[in-house]
Amino acid sequence: MLSGELLEIIKNGENSGVEFKRDDVRPESLAKEIAAMANFQGGHVILGVEDDGSISGLKRGDTEEWVMNVISHKVHPVILPYYEEITVNGKRVAVITFPPGISKPYVVREGGNEKIFIRVGSTSRPATREQQMRLFELGGILHTETMPVPGTDMSCLDQVRIVNYLKEIIHDPDIPQTEEEWHSRLLGLGFLTEASGSIYCTIAGLVLFGKTPRKYLKQAGIRVFAFKGRDKEYDALMDDILDGPLVGRFDFDDSGKTLLDRGLIERFTEAIKPFISKEEPGIDENFRRTKQWLWPYDAIREVVINALAHRDWTRFVEIEVGIYSDRFELISPGSLPNSMTIEKMIAGQRSPRNTIIVEVLRDYGYVDYRGMGIRTKVIPLMKKINGTKPLFENTEDYLKTILYRKEE
Repeated sequence: MLSGELLEIIKNGENSGVEFKRDDVRPESLAKEIAAMANFQGGHVILGVEDDGSISGLKRGDTEEWVMNVISHKVHPVILPYYEEITVNGKRVAVITFPPGISKPYVVREGGNEKIFIRVGSTSRPATREQQMRLFELGGILHTETMPVPGTDMSCLDQVRIVNYLKEIIHDPDIPQTEEEWHSRLLGLGFLTEASGSIYCTIAGLVLFGKTPRKYLKQAGIRVFAFKGRDKEYDALMDDILDGPLVGRFDFDDSGKTLLDRGLIERFTEAIKPFISKEEPGIDENFRRTKQWLWPYDAIREVVINALAHRDWTRFVEIEVGIYSDRFELISPGSLPNSMTIEKMIAGQRSPRNTIIVEVLRDYGYVDYRGMGIRTKVIPLMKKINGTKPLFENTEDYLKTILYRKEE
């Protein structure tokens, strides 16, 4: 980092990615700032600068060794920062730089205890219970899809649909017959779990096969808006919340695969068809009106299935779909998991958040076996049919996907 760059950072003051500290800062305080930033989006801790931005400089001669010892002894898991010293106005300043952590949550070890901090604006604070859960989930330590859903039991699952899954989809030759056998099988599949001596549906089991998932899990389902113009308006063409098990029920015979009972995915695609297509004014040679798709149907289906498969269940909001005159917009709760980025996603890298849900959707054929639907389906279809590229926006709270409509 050049001295001019450092002066510009100092001039802009502290924020979620910049913290000023004197070089006589207590080890515990330095460790807290580093852990909090690693749990957020990384950043710079600058030693030798006062809170008001004035440069006091480094006084100790072994600053680098001292910083590395503090990090190695007090921050867990290990973080390897980039350390540099820069001379500004005749005074030495240390800049400790590190990217977002990939092994969240990072904890501060102190007095035999481990404390979790997060960055909120320009301050580092103890993480709340919900924030800790999110960090564990991002780090792959907590698989929220296997968590119990309060108030549920096996009767909340659609047994006919599960039998159809076992018998027709994965060709299981041994279908349970007794309640005890069902409990054992569904516990093994991860659709049920045991907690405090009782049996509950897991999030995965309920959203995949639940009769009415939203009755017990309010963030399940999809909220759909449709508007005439480019912005949200009071008078929506559609404003609905769709509920139901993700998967459909199918029959198989010599003629192929037949849908007997729609799941949430089919209910969604049927509900939005009038808003993503239009009929041509003329008729074809068979006296039928031809339908023009305003967006590639398969691309929309793919991004919705991706959201259903990979959403963050620690966020207590539904997936939201907005259909506007110029774009199709989908907001999936939660950021991309851990070290995944938009660039990696577009390149085809895979990092499933909810492995049980993904595998079941793959069994049905909803999810591409390779798990590369964005790269191999959405992007090519949008370029071919609409002449546009999808736009992805990843924040701490959501992943937004925008599919633009082809200009008339």
